[in-house]
Amino acid sequence: MAQAGFNPFHMAQAQFDKVADLLDLDEGTRELLRNPIREYHFSIPVKMDDGTTKVFRGFRVQHNDARGPGKGGIRFHPQETVDTVKALATWMTWKCAVVDIPLGGSKGGVVCNPHNLSMREQESICRGWVRQVAKNVGPINDVPAPDVMTNPQHMLWMLDEFETIQGAKYPGFITGKPVGMGGSLGRTEATGYGVIYTLREALKEHNVDIAKTTAACQGFGNVSQYAIQLYTQLGGKVIAVSCWDEPDQKSYTFRKTSGITFEELIGITDKFGTIDKEKAKTMGYEILPGEDWISQDVDILIPAALENQVRGDNVTKISPRVKFVAEGANGPTTPEADKVLEERGIFVIPDFLANAGGVTCSYFEQVQCNMNYFWTKEEVLEKLDTKMTVAFKAVSELAKKKNLYMRDAAYVISIQRVARACKDRGWV
Repeated sequence: MAQAGFNPFHMAQAQFDKVADLLDLDEGTRELLRNPIREYHFSIPVKMDDGTTKVFRGFRVQHNDARGPGKGGIRFHPQETVDTVKALATWMTWKCAVVDIPLGGSKGGVVCNPHNLSMREQESICRGWVRQVAKNVGPINDVPAPDVMTNPQHMLWMLDEFETIQGAKYPGFITGKPVGMGGSLGRTEATGYGVIYTLREALKEHNVDIAKTTAACQGFGNVSQYAIQLYTQLGGKVIAVSCWDEPDQKSYTFRKTSGITFEELIGITDKFGTIDKEKAKTMGYEILPGEDWISQDVDILIPAALENQVRGDNVTKISPRVKFVAEGANGPTTPEADKVLEERGIFVIPDFLANAGGVTCSYFEQVQCNMNYFWTKEEVLEKLDTKMTVAFKAVSELAKKKNLYMRDAAYVISIQRVARACKDRGWV
């Protein structure tokens, strides 16, 4: 996931340290908030289809739960590291705080590649993960959810294992479940739609008509797909999409200067977000190197893949025309690249604000499960729009009032809320 030499947790700590200095936090609070409260590392033995036993490494990191139960996804990825999980758990703390939902930050992962595993093997990993942490997670202390290369089926297997161990029904234990099995309508769209709700508000503030803008996106998984869908519904035009090609073990950029057709592209995409190159060519798409998404002559960039994608070595490739960056991924921009974006006056909607739609809707799912009453899709998306809009405006107003970069303003709000909760509890 992260490139050699890049440590996402150190990046998360550097971002925190910058704002801790701004807030003049005391030493005890700094030490508490810059490190996870708990970490679990464990092995998951799985009997493979060929009769052999393979041992997978799993993690669950709980960064801070002063404001409520931990919340955070579970990633399946062959290059997963505990430092990635620690960084993501940290960002989840700030994400829940910036949209003001009563949850803390956690994250989980397993070092594996679902592309190369049968459904039975994947089920065994899911159940094995739960068995290792069943005493340390649950609806009132830490609530998992899907993330990279995990889906509603994985969540349902995990829920079933947790309920089997506990001997009772706990639908609020995990979110991202299938609709009809405790899942919330609107959850699939939530993260991508949330990115566009905040982008819409940013464009309004700058008196920019969204229908006259163009964008390039990195990634074509769940987040990017629904961001593209809503953005194009509002009149915007996406001209380039970059995605990972598993068979080739490399990424490609699919470009159509007249604008991509979402329905057309989704029709040639597999469940992992890989676009069929040959079919795309017949539909008139140019196939370019994966990094070329960042150099497109557009108004908006939407990095919605993995962390460490906008870096010091490629930030200079960004077109002078780009005026907005909406971070759909977690930690896509390194501090080095962030300085360049700030100096250029590019308006950045930071990741833990832009992509907070997912955890917000997960919170809605948890609430619905706990009261055993479910809302319509329209209700869910309306509540989501309101929550994201209020959060964006609070960050934007603080940024203007204090003359802060948007990322710093978002951190100030989040860190102040979490630090206050820790202080009120008597932890510091």
